[in-house]
Amino acid sequence: MLNPQLVTVFGGGGFIGRYVCEQLFEAGARVRVVTREPRHANFIQPLSQVGQFGFVRADVTNRDSVRHAIEGASAVINLTGAFSKMDAVHVAGARNIAEAAKKAGAQSLVHVSAIGADADSEAVYARTKGEGEKAVRKAFPAATIVRPSIVFGAEDKLTNRLAGMSRLPALPVIAPNCRFQPIFVEDLAKAIALAALDPKAHGAKTYELGGAQVLTMRELTVEILKAAGRDTELVNVPGPIASAISWLGFLPGAPLTRDQWLMLQHDNVAEGPGLDAFGVRPTPFAAVAPGWLGMYGGNRFARRRVNLTATF
Repeated sequence: MLNPQLVTVFGGGGFIGRYVCEQLFEAGARVRVVTREPRHANFIQPLSQVGQFGFVRADVTNRDSVRHAIEGASAVINLTGAFSKMDAVHVAGARNIAEAAKKAGAQSLVHVSAIGADADSEAVYARTKGEGEKAVRKAFPAATIVRPSIVFGAEDKLTNRLAGMSRLPALPVIAPNCRFQPIFVEDLAKAIALAALDPKAHGAKTYELGGAQVLTMRELTVEILKAAGRDTELVNVPGPIASAISWLGFLPGAPLTRDQWLMLQHDNVAEGPGLDAFGVRPTPFAAVAPGWLGMYGGNRFARRRVNLTATF
């Protein structure tokens, strides 16, 4: 019998969202996926059973559409994020969702932010994420805030981009000593789903979530190359040169924005209770990454697995 809980998931059609929805389906919950373009998230439907899944078209910056998307939901998850119009999405959008969830009587709200969120940060992304957290706490004090480190999985842009660049004679590494704690998307999705479905255990808490290893940017790049079966030479980009390049980040195709460079000046490592609070054992990068990155080394079977994941 299906769990009567209805969970509204803003950003459910995105990279992390597809895995969160799958976890919710497995728990028996009904899921309402909120997206601006439902046709771009049709791949989620085959993961559900009859009666478990529905779409709602909405924009987080529009209060009326947010309110409509949340009506009748016992739990709300906000996965939305942006690299443009960040104030509108990270702050105003987060506030709209939290206020609507509170007014609708939702039992839980999970707000996904990021490690490094800081309302006083010089970086716009980190600042707006921090301001968004404050807005959520004010409107919905019992919300669960989840701050992940960088997230890896078959559809992520970072590992696929670097693996694709591994065909170059040499691969430049920006901020080689910046430390990360990459988390597997399925592990993160489990934690988010559990937080939404069990507010008594996780409500009003903030979790920073990282994976099994802490790696510098250079070490992470080495792991990506190993998974891709490539042996490309790595060249560290000196800080002053990377900083200069970042000032040109507004140009189309620029490799680095100024905001990204500012965030790379701080480590991205989790502190406090992590995945263990959810009973989730972190998945090592090397245990799963060859499954999709192997295609960059000519593994036709890896390519087929990536295609299947992207389709279904």
